[in-house]
Amino acid sequence: MTSSERANSIITDSLVNEYKQNGAVCIRNLLTNSEIDLLRQGIDENLANPSPRFKVASRPDDTGRFVEDFCTWEANPYYKQFIYESPCATVAGRLMESSISRLYHDHLLVKEANTKQVTPWHQDQPYYNITGNQTCSFWIPIDPVSRYSTLEFIAGSHRDGHWFMPRTFMSLEAKWFPEGTLEEIPNIENNRDAFPIIGWPVEPGDVIAFHMLTLHGARGTMPNEDRRRVFSVRFLGDDVRHSPRKWITSPDFSDITEQIKPGDTMDHPRFPIIWKS
Repeated sequence: MTSSERANSIITDSLVNEYKQNGAVCIRNLLTNSEIDLLRQGIDENLANPSPRFKVASRPDDTGRFVEDFCTWEANPYYKQFIYESPCATVAGRLMESSISRLYHDHLLVKEANTKQVTPWHQDQPYYNITGNQTCSFWIPIDPVSRYSTLEFIAGSHRDGHWFMPRTFMSLEAKWFPEGTLEEIPNIENNRDAFPIIGWPVEPGDVIAFHMLTLHGARGTMPNEDRRRVFSVRFLGDDVRHSPRKWITSPDFSDITEQIKPGDTMDHPRFPIIWKS
């Protein structure tokens, strides 16, 4: 069975509807052991040879450590093979109800055991240089992740297309949209019972797919847990267009700002189409 056939056997109308309604779904056992091994090798390569975009996203006094890296697929043969050969692009196209899945970028997230640094509640799209509704991000663990440490979502928070203020994760600075131009994210963590929070414990082979406007966040990791290594890959659909900013986006795509006209599709070698219906 090819990866596309595997994806098509898993993606039901019910799952597509769940994605549309909740903005996040968990797909069990999507990936094979060989695909997980590819990511494991890719993450090892990434950590051994980080890009200039690599950053430590936790404080020096944290009892663990949280690191991230972005946009390394072109230099990382394991990531590149996974992106082109795994079923993720097909799944994204089906969930987005798009005729294509265009690669946007990859993102490495590693939290060591007993990391206190949380991933604050946020949306992804306000950090980016795109507009459009047909988007899909994958959160792919290569280690078991408990319900406590998993990525959580506010079900349905993407549906009205509302954008919240993006801020830096540690200092909460407004480095993108100017202060006061977007609504602040509500205090979800101190009022968890007031929000429809969903999340899943996951094992290697499982993936979580979510819309780029779905509010999401994650706690730290427990002292008795293994490190939490996650590979994220993001895809764009038919209606996504270039929306250059006056500021540096996260990740930084300023080098291609003049190469794609505002309002055009993201037609550029950096953003190849991986799947077509």
